[in-house]
Amino acid sequence: MIILLTPAATEGDLQELVQNLEDRGYGVHISKGVEKTIVGAIGAPDQDKAIIAEQLSSFDYVERVIPILKPYKIVSREFHPDKSIIRVGGVDIGGQKIVVMAGPCSVESEEQTIETAKAVKAAGASILRGGAFKPSTSPYSFHGLGEDALKILAAAREVTGLPFITEVMDTRDVELVSEYADILQVGTRNMTNFSLLREIGNSNKPVMLKRGMASTIEEWLQAAEYIANRGNYNIMLCERGIRTFETFTRNTFDVSAIPALFGLTHLPIVADPSHGTGRVHLVPPVARAAVVAGADVLMVEVHPCPEKALKDGAQSLTPDMFSTLMTEIGLCARAVGRFV
Repeated sequence: MIILLTPAATEGDLQELVQNLEDRGYGVHISKGVEKTIVGAIGAPDQDKAIIAEQLSSFDYVERVIPILKPYKIVSREFHPDKSIIRVGGVDIGGQKIVVMAGPCSVESEEQTIETAKAVKAAGASILRGGAFKPSTSPYSFHGLGEDALKILAAAREVTGLPFITEVMDTRDVELVSEYADILQVGTRNMTNFSLLREIGNSNKPVMLKRGMASTIEEWLQAAEYIANRGNYNIMLCERGIRTFETFTRNTFDVSAIPALFGLTHLPIVADPSHGTGRVHLVPPVARAAVVAGADVLMVEVHPCPEKALKDGAQSLTPDMFSTLMTEIGLCARAVGRFV
């Protein structure tokens, strides 16, 4: 249930309500906006919600009680009607500015990573992406440099000032990756790794949750709820394409998921046209479509020599191609009242 407090509600009123809910055995989550304070009560049985709503409405500082019937609560629009803004290293994610994350799929060397970081920053990117631990369908593929890659990404951040995002794959690595990274990435294969989601939820580190390759939007939002339920609200949702019968593209990029999410959740929305298509010539048009559809963030793979990349060279833009894309999405952003 969502409990809206009146503008005149005091801190003492809030604490009284919280104690009342905790005495009932409910989980409590508080969201303080500019004009409203919203309290989420988690755990109330559906059959009891009507009587509980009536009881709570008797407090003079309670404006309204709204039962939430969706299986996800904290990440829903009802819980937080305003769009959430996540601040990472001086970058606001979820506002009018469309944030661009760019860099290589995998960290291969310090030279390659810093060269790419400098190039994407010069073109207008705000966040560096790069894989340290790489999941792969084949056990014989390149699986990343591990902690050495984290150190290289940290060096690139030192040189360029760009915060960086990298994937964490295992509960045992959350603490290590969190020591280095500014944003944790949960990949498509781990969207339903609930132990990992809980562990990340115990931290306050911003996290980008990729959609599972065969997951519905509701399943995706429930995965985000695992993180939020542990107290970490700093979540972004990344549409990266889903698996369909189509084989021409690597995945089928679900551009309709972006405006659909906007009506369902307050979390910032990321679009990954690189994994969404798997083909370099499709990345720019799909990126443009994602911007017009309402994405808050673009994640794009960039490599100085895609033909020599250890992973995903076929979908990686060169620095020159990325610079051109930044100009194009700037035009698209202005057409929908935003900027890059």
